Amino acid sequence: MCAALAQQGIGRRLRGWRYILAARLLILGGLPVITQAQQAVYPDTSSGDQPARQAAAFSSPARLSLQEAVAMALKNNLGVRVASTQVDEAAGTQVRRRAALEPRVTSNAVAKIQDINLHAMGFSFPGIQLPLTTGGFGTYDFRASAQQPVLDLQAYHSYQSSKRQQEAARLTYQDTRDLVVRQAAGLYLNAQAAAAEVEAAESRVTTSHALERLARDQHAAGLATRVDLLRAQVQLQRDQQTLLVARDTYQTSLLALQRFLGLRPGSPLELAEKLEFRPMQVPPPDEALRAALEARADYRSLRAQRVALVEAEKSARARYLPKLSISGDYGTLGRNFGEMPAIGQIQGNVTFTIFDRDRKGELLETASRLQRIDEQIADLARGIEQDLRKAVLDLESDAQQVAVTKAGVDLAQEELKLSEDRFRNGVTDNIEVITAQGSLQSAQDDYITAQARYADARMALARALGASEQMIGAANPQP
Repeated sequence: MCAALAQQGIGRRLRGWRYILAARLLILGGLPVITQAQQAVYPDTSSGDQPARQAAAFSSPARLSLQEAVAMALKNNLGVRVASTQVDEAAGTQVRRRAALEPRVTSNAVAKIQDINLHAMGFSFPGIQLPLTTGGFGTYDFRASAQQPVLDLQAYHSYQSSKRQQEAARLTYQDTRDLVVRQAAGLYLNAQAAAAEVEAAESRVTTSHALERLARDQHAAGLATRVDLLRAQVQLQRDQQTLLVARDTYQTSLLALQRFLGLRPGSPLELAEKLEFRPMQVPPPDEALRAALEARADYRSLRAQRVALVEAEKSARARYLPKLSISGDYGTLGRNFGEMPAIGQIQGNVTFTIFDRDRKGELLETASRLQRIDEQIADLARGIEQDLRKAVLDLESDAQQVAVTKAGVDLAQEELKLSEDRFRNGVTDNIEVITAQGSLQSAQDDYITAQARYADARMALARALGASEQMIGAANPQP
């Protein structure tokens, strides 16, 4: 009964930390990106290279490291690909805005045959009878025209705004990559924890087999009762059931990981890295906060968007300022190809906007956007500090939990060994052995949970610092 209660408590704890891990992924914005990644599992049928893309998406390596999993997620995730196209779109917008400050050259060729009504054009002289029309005649005009803005502050600030928008798009792309890294690492960690549960359950089944044989031998020798044998057999059945559940959980976690990575669900896959404790130095929160605000792509993207809005506001204010440009043309004009002298002109243009009601509306829009983005920047800064301090607290607490639970596993193993010796020597029945088995199972599950929580806290700290990709690369260097 004690073992059954302990097993129920263990199950609740394991489900609890997995729910915590899933909640962290959702809080980080994981759900939208996961949904996009699920759409990217099966390539677009409208593409001409569909068979090649399907072969690449459905190929699954036999052994998969964390770094390889992250690389596949970054390659196949739809959110990353969409963010990449947004960077290209912002680059195109910047080129268009810059074009308003660069020279524009056009050419024009006109071949015209016309017959002009002289009376309609106002040609009349007293006493002189003019023909009604001139009769048909041809005119040929070939020339090139050029225009160069000299002073246009509205176009200049609009161009500067587009540059900051492109920078913001690049930072948004990097933030999307960081989120995908966080999610891929979280799913990989979930599979690692499930694999550790399978390994621990297999070890317990092996131990239960040995203890069941010992109880059978003791019963045959008259040193144990039938009840002792039944207890050992019931414990063996429980451990076998726990092993089946652990294997199912592990396979389920692999399915979730394969789908997120764009692999065919159910294809052969083995994790190349086991769950283990990797201690790291915890940075001081105040120093880490300054580094995080400088490195977090989402925070820097908001700052870049704010600068873009400031430039847009300057562009709106410059609509009433004069615009200076130089234009001219050069070419030939004549009535036949044999007589086409060269002609041309050059002129300076100064343009003023006297009345433009739209300018006021644009300024109001920009001011409201600035106020909104200032609130977002302040809120995100508080959120980054909260995430950072929580990750630091979790790292310190989970590191202590790993040490405590590891000592608990060692003590539980020693307790099981002593209980087994006492039962073998006929000093006591196997109730102590069954109780020690339950204690060992609880200690092992606590140790696995503590390791998983610490690994998750490492990834949470890397996300808070804006260094998810760097953490994966440093922790898993290329061979």
